[in-house]
Amino acid sequence: MMQPAIQWYPGHIAKAERQLKAQLAKVDLVIEVRDARIPRATSHPRLKRWMEGKHRLLVINRRDMVSEAARLSWDRWLRDQGEVPWWCDAKTGTGVKQLQEAAIRAGDQLNARRAGRGMRPRPVRALVLGFPNVGKSALINRLVRQKAVESARRAGVTRTLRWVRVGQALDLLDAPGVLPPRLEDQRAALLLALCDDIGQAAYDGEGVAVAFLHLLDALASVPETGLPEQLLEKRYGVALPRRQGRRHADGEHDDASEEDRERDCAGARALESLPDGLAWLEAAAARHTSGDTARMAQRLLDDFRRAVLGPIALERPPQKTAAPATATPVAAAADPAAASGAAVQA
Repeated sequence: MMQPAIQWYPGHIAKAERQLKAQLAKVDLVIEVRDARIPRATSHPRLKRWMEGKHRLLVINRRDMVSEAARLSWDRWLRDQGEVPWWCDAKTGTGVKQLQEAAIRAGDQLNARRAGRGMRPRPVRALVLGFPNVGKSALINRLVRQKAVESARRAGVTRTLRWVRVGQALDLLDAPGVLPPRLEDQRAALLLALCDDIGQAAYDGEGVAVAFLHLLDALASVPETGLPEQLLEKRYGVALPRRQGRRHADGEHDDASEEDRERDCAGARALESLPDGLAWLEAAAARHTSGDTARMAQRLLDDFRRAVLGPIALERPPQKTAAPATATPVAAAADPAAASGAAVQA
């Protein structure tokens, strides 16, 4: 049975987007912030239209949450696309100084053009834009070197637009996270849910946790994603089991053709190759949360979001042999309905 899609577009985002459009004319520079674990899923489809030819800096935040191999792979791919990514960790400050210098250089170019028209110089006005919970406010606080705006690792903390001055050369506009009104790509929606970049009311935590287990299973074959070997077994004492194929009773195939029997056996083998995320969740819950699968699901997701499981990239760059519309999710079954049977709430 098909499950409802993951959708999240709260009223404060719609209001902030209207306010944002009114402020865009005042902005010289757009600083787009993405999540290093899912750089393509956190790329806003309307950004090019909003920029209207303005200068842009691409920031990939939370570089500490992916392996160096994954970072280098994405860096090469982005540069091949003509992008210049600025890799940052707003929590520790890594890369923030270099980003500030790049923004100020953009301001110098702006003021050189203003001087050519006989106008006085002024600070560059930069809009900090991105999906919810990708670290925009934390980045601003790091640039200002104080807690100038509210910041927390959950979606929906920033709800209004606010200007913040950085020294004498840079003014930053902190904006709430913006989302498309409808998440058409449900694989990307699942990745947003896993990284806590959309509100938890939009999805069922147990279903998303099961989908995450399937992602982890596929990650094992992609070395650059940084997944440690036997992660689940070492961390939780429970290995990820495989699904059991259906066993046929004696004589059940007597009337079937050879082709039908071979097809049935191939299907059973394929089924047995798939991970059984629900069985793992139940076993782990019995071991750690007194059988409460909802609590175990939340624990698993929180451990990933806090990097307790180590640096793990959930996307890899599109491969040269194919041209998908979005980056390759590291699991072939990243659809929450197909991968996990997750019930998600509209």
